[in-house]
Amino acid sequence: MTRTCRAAAATLVLVVLAGCGAPGPLMPDQRASSTAESRTPPAPEAYKVRSGDTLYSIAFGYGLDWRRVARWNDISAPYTIHVGDWLRLQAPPDMRPAVVAAETPETAPAPAAKRATRDTSDAGGSGSRAAPATRTPGPGAAGPAATPVQPEPRPQPAVVRRPAVSDDNAEAAPVPAAATRNVAGVAWRWPTEGGIARGFNTGASRKGILISGEGGQSIRAAADGEVVYSGNGLIGYGELIIIKHSDRMLSAYAHNRERLVGEGQKVRSGQLIARMGSDERERFVLHFEIRRDGKPDDPVNYLPPR
Repeated sequence: MTRTCRAAAATLVLVVLAGCGAPGPLMPDQRASSTAESRTPPAPEAYKVRSGDTLYSIAFGYGLDWRRVARWNDISAPYTIHVGDWLRLQAPPDMRPAVVAAETPETAPAPAAKRATRDTSDAGGSGSRAAPATRTPGPGAAGPAATPVQPEPRPQPAVVRRPAVSDDNAEAAPVPAAATRNVAGVAWRWPTEGGIARGFNTGASRKGILISGEGGQSIRAAADGEVVYSGNGLIGYGELIIIKHSDRMLSAYAHNRERLVGEGQKVRSGQLIARMGSDERERFVLHFEIRRDGKPDDPVNYLPPR
């Protein structure tokens, strides 16, 4: 073989080897993991109220304490909001975090100059949905680099509620006995039968536990309380129920097939509130959350041992 042929052959071998070493499709365990989808979206400075929203569901969706949102917007009981209103979701510059955390909306109303556009004179339960607005304020009502304006008087609107799936026997049905555990001033019980399919993960976008079961299985209130949200307006939760047990404690029940209670309804510990449905992976599960001061905590730290 001549020197020219040997050089050409060597070049060909190098090309082949380089091709073999070229990066191909990464295996699942080789892909760089991104936490972008697992992060709770940051709260904007202002949020425009949509049909079906409640003060509690808005705060829940952004991982905020509903009491702070109420205070920032000078909203008092019964915490009624209106479609088209702009709610402040960040503390005004003149409110120190320590003061916000220590005071409730009833004991320390916010200055009138910092109010978002809304009306607090309406009657309704503490979980009242957004009522129809008679006018639509512009983004400047509480948007960035703008000062919220004083709302004009408006006629008292009717409270709009999205009806839950009814079950005439849900409230009157006997409550089965179950173990309870007292934590944070609340007597907690397991909301349904079944094992934990997925434990609490602080990096997940929906921070709770998955309890496995069968389709249509009974979902029960984990403690006495009041339903403050019953709907499907929060992305990723499906048919969702949120129960307020105290000013500090909320519980949430997601991926239901049916919702058997409506907003403003008082429920007993162990009362039937929903039927188990399936999640986005077609698994029959209950996504269960407990939130303390607006922040998710591991429900296992509150529920009785099994």
